[in-house]
Amino acid sequence: MNTSTGKSSIADHTIVSEEKWVTERKRLLAREKELTHLRDQVARERRALPWVRIEKSYTFDTPEGRRTLADLFEGRRQLVVQHFMLAPGWEQGCQSCSFMADHTDGMNVHLAARDVTFVAVSRAPLAEIERFRRRMGWKFRWVSAFGRDFNLDFHVSFTPQQEKGQVQYNYGLQPYEGEELPGISVFYKDEAGEVFHTYSTYRRGVEAMMGTYSLLDLTPKGRDESDGAMAWVRHHDRYEAAPAVKSRSADGSCHS
Repeated sequence: MNTSTGKSSIADHTIVSEEKWVTERKRLLAREKELTHLRDQVARERRALPWVRIEKSYTFDTPEGRRTLADLFEGRRQLVVQHFMLAPGWEQGCQSCSFMADHTDGMNVHLAARDVTFVAVSRAPLAEIERFRRRMGWKFRWVSAFGRDFNLDFHVSFTPQQEKGQVQYNYGLQPYEGEELPGISVFYKDEAGEVFHTYSTYRRGVEAMMGTYSLLDLTPKGRDESDGAMAWVRHHDRYEAAPAVKSRSADGSCHS
C-alpha cells in the first residue's frame, strides 16, 4: 500500500481569515462530494458484479472442531473473510494484517446486525493462531486452513515452488514477494445452502478495514508515511509509550 502524504508544518500553509478559510473549505467540499458520489457509484457496481458458485469443499479447523465454509456464516447470508498473513511456524502475525484486525471487534456487532459474519482465515495451525490471538486480546472468529487449499485458491498464499516465478495476485501476474499476502474476500449463502464468491480485494483495497487511516487522512500531517507506507505500524502491544502531554499551570511552570 502506498500513498503520498509528507510532512506538514505551519510554514507550509497560508494563514487566512475565517471568511477566506470558509471559501476555501467550500471549494474542497465540492470535491469531497464528487468523491462521495463516485464512491457510491463504485459500490453499486461492486454489488452488481456476477457471482461464482463455490464448487470445492473447503474445511477449516476451529475451536469447536472441523467446519465447512458454509458453517462459517453462522446462520447469516453474508460472510467477510480477512486473509490474515500468519503462515505455519511464524512467531507472530503480519503487522499490517494485525493493524487491520485491531479495527474488527468493535465492528462485529454492527456487521451482524446487517446480516454479515466476519472471520479471519490463516494457514497457521489453530494452536499457533490461538497463541497469537491471546497475546493480542482479540475476540473475533479466527480459523485455520492449515494444509488446505483455501488461501492458495484465493491467491493470497504461495508455495515454495512458486518462489522463482510469477504469481497471480491482485488480478495480475507479478514477481513472488513472499509466502503470504493480504486480502479480503466476500461470500453469500442462499436459502439452499449454496455458497457464492462475490468479491475479493487486495493491495490498497484492504484499507476498507483500516478506519485509523480514514481519521489520519483528516489531519494536517495525514498518514505521514514519507519513510515508507505502513513502516510506522507496530503490533499494538509493541508501540513505545506516547510522549506525555505537558500542561502549563497558572504560575507558568510545566507539568507532565
